[in-house]
Formats: sequence, C-alpha cells, structure tokens
Amino acid sequence: MVVNTRAGSRYGHDDYVNAGCGMGYEATMYLVERGVRLTGTDAWSWDAPFTYTAPKFAETGDMSLLWEGHKAGRDIGYCHLEKLHNLESLPPHGFHISCFPHKIRAASAGWIRAAAIFDERLQAAP
Repeated sequence: MVVNTRAGSRYGHDDYVNAGCGMGYEATMYLVERGVRLTGTDAWSWDAPFTYTAPKFAETGDMSLLWEGHKAGRDIGYCHLEKLHNLESLPPHGFHISCFPHKIRAASAGWIRAAAIFDERLQAAP
C-alpha cells in the first residue's frame, strides 16, 4: 500500500522534510492489523514531520510521539518505503509495485528501485 501525501512534489525544495502528513502508530496498526506488510510514501519519513512532533514532544516529554509509525513494527512486523517518486501519477488501483533492493552490508536500511507494474485485468473498478 502506498500513500501519496503530495510531499513528492516538494522533493528538492527546502521544505521537503516538512511536507506530507505522516502515519502515526494507530494509523500504521490499522493497516498492519488488516494484513498490510509493505507500505510506502512519497514523504521524507513514514512518520509525521518533526515540525509537528517536536512541539508536542517539547510540551509533553512523551517519547512515544517520536517515530511512532516506525515503532508500530515492534508490535506487528512490517516494512515501509520512503521518498517514493511519482506516486501522484499512479491510478487508484490496477497495479502492483515490485521493489528491487540494493543490499548494503551491515545496514538496517538501503535504497530500492520501485516499479509499478500495470495489469489490465486489475484496471476495471472492483
């Protein structure tokens, strides 16, 4: 499942890391509890931009506000992709996304080549 936040249109601009809406713990759990195991976004992070979470954290001191979408994977494992490009050009349905990873020794993350594969059988509205 991919989430187009419109942040991709800001890539290369100074405000890119503040663009997008982010997915919190509850939103992420909603998806993974329904079987979603791979998510993606055009934003800098799966989580809300720090311009939103930093003031909340400063006010409350609540550590659970930091990286809450990422940390949902501790309860139900899932993977997510960030900084995807051209999500705005995808239709609402009728495609699969395949990811071709680049292995980086001793790293916990790396880059991928993501490709949308269109299937005419899936193009018809459900």
